[in-house]
Amino acid sequence: MIMNVAPAIVVLGQNSVTVARQIISVLPGATLYGLAGRTSGVDVSFTNFGDTLRELFAQGTPLIGICAAGILIRTLAPILSDKQQEPPVLAVAEDGSAVVPLLGGLGGVNDLARRIAEALDVKPAITTTGDLRLGTTLLSPPHGYLLANPDDAKKFISDVLAGAEVRLEGIAPWLSDSKLPINPNGDLTIQVTERLVTPTANCLVYHPATIAIAINDTIDDAVAFVQQLLADVALEKTSVAGIFAPMTAAANSAIHAVASALGVPARFFTPNQLESLLSQGYSSAQAAAIAATGTFPLSSSSPDVAIAIAPQPIDPNIIGQPRGRLAIIGTGPGGSQWMSPEVKEILKSATDLVGYKTYLDLIGSLADGKQRHESDNREEEARAKMALDLAASGRYVAVVSSGDPGIYAMATAVFEVCDRYAKPEWDSIDIHVAPGISAMQAAAAAIGAPLGHDFCAISLSDILKPWSAIEQRIAAAAEADFVIAFYNPVSKERTWQLAEAKNILLRHRTPDTPVVLARNLGRPGQTVKAIALDQLTPASADMRTIILVGSTKTRTIKRSDGNLWVYTPRRYTEQ
Repeated sequence: MIMNVAPAIVVLGQNSVTVARQIISVLPGATLYGLAGRTSGVDVSFTNFGDTLRELFAQGTPLIGICAAGILIRTLAPILSDKQQEPPVLAVAEDGSAVVPLLGGLGGVNDLARRIAEALDVKPAITTTGDLRLGTTLLSPPHGYLLANPDDAKKFISDVLAGAEVRLEGIAPWLSDSKLPINPNGDLTIQVTERLVTPTANCLVYHPATIAIAINDTIDDAVAFVQQLLADVALEKTSVAGIFAPMTAAANSAIHAVASALGVPARFFTPNQLESLLSQGYSSAQAAAIAATGTFPLSSSSPDVAIAIAPQPIDPNIIGQPRGRLAIIGTGPGGSQWMSPEVKEILKSATDLVGYKTYLDLIGSLADGKQRHESDNREEEARAKMALDLAASGRYVAVVSSGDPGIYAMATAVFEVCDRYAKPEWDSIDIHVAPGISAMQAAAAAIGAPLGHDFCAISLSDILKPWSAIEQRIAAAAEADFVIAFYNPVSKERTWQLAEAKNILLRHRTPDTPVVLARNLGRPGQTVKAIALDQLTPASADMRTIILVGSTKTRTIKRSDGNLWVYTPRRYTEQ
């Protein structure tokens, strides 16, 4: 039984985190929930155990509680209703010495218990009679098979346990190799078929995931077309294992629409993988169907769609490759508390992380189990090329920036590289930019509201643009009376630029204009302070500093502790 939702591992104390990490090693998509104040290094902190557990259960999330079985039972008992819909629920001892499946027999809880127990090197406490005596779980078939009529299974299993024999029609090693009393003349029947059939009394029907559908071009109303095509050849749609296509069609929305409607993955073949079949005269769709199944496709009314049936269930995870995904993310200025939920979800799902080592280190435990590709902070173009090439191979790559990725960061670098080099294999990549809290936003929030009216951002680095352009922009922004955020103000090699910027500003600002200096935002050693413009010197800042220079309207409020609030009024009246 395959789970469509990644499990949640719930811990109540720090001692359980080590065991949780062992479990995550075999369940890499799992999310670690920890009780706030008693755990650290978790993915999600919670304050109310009962509410959190019940909410996850109601969402259909498999639950692994590293705690006493009793607390799980008492917490979930009030909301138990439909056995058919229950997600797996297991209790694991704090020291990893016991794995006890509690709920979700129809959802694969015993298989999940076995996987966890193997990782912990213990024996799972499975108590299901059918599982123990028959050597298999008829209600929860292995990955690649679906039970079509689970409502008939309870009586079927009871009859088998009472001595009835089973006639097996079709091929399924997990059944033929089990302890089932198989007899060609048995009164009970198990059918294993990808064909449309109507279950009869005393018969269980399993549909194996043996059907591959290949699509090569955009089709009008693709979902309805494919569903009708399956009906025309009397094939069961739940036996579809995946949608397959040439890599050149990876961005085809029709392919992804069909895959989504059928609840299966889309997988793609490179030109080299299809070259031999194409040279034999097969169409691109036919070639993809053959590559997925090893069998010749059925006849089709469309040259752009082909259906083939494999002799055994297909595992799309080892056939072709998924469409590559590239997420360019902003983690915020520093601490994980400033990462958006979207960014955290991307980091959990990504296979590869690309970025400057300092930024990758800021991710903390969200980087666990990922392939890290570190590079120097100045190697933006090489980093972008690497990320695109990784994504083109079917990986899910997260390019990590601090702050917001679209503000003086890696989003622009990626699109520059796409524009400049335009490699054909990059066309298939799904590229997404996930915003983050920018340094200027964080700096402003830490000291009040200096960006409360019109503002702009200017980088003082003249590595990628000439100083003459920077000088012109500072003068124009100062004359227009913008609040100005200065990025990259000073480095070891660049010091005079900030002094020159100050001189330009003083032509349009009074010496006492408020200037905010924010350094190491969200990181150890954070400092945020306000000074007057005439006090600004290159020694005031470095590359970890963001500078906010007020407009002529920006004001300060002195606080009782001696510090200042800085804000720019919303009403901009003429003086």
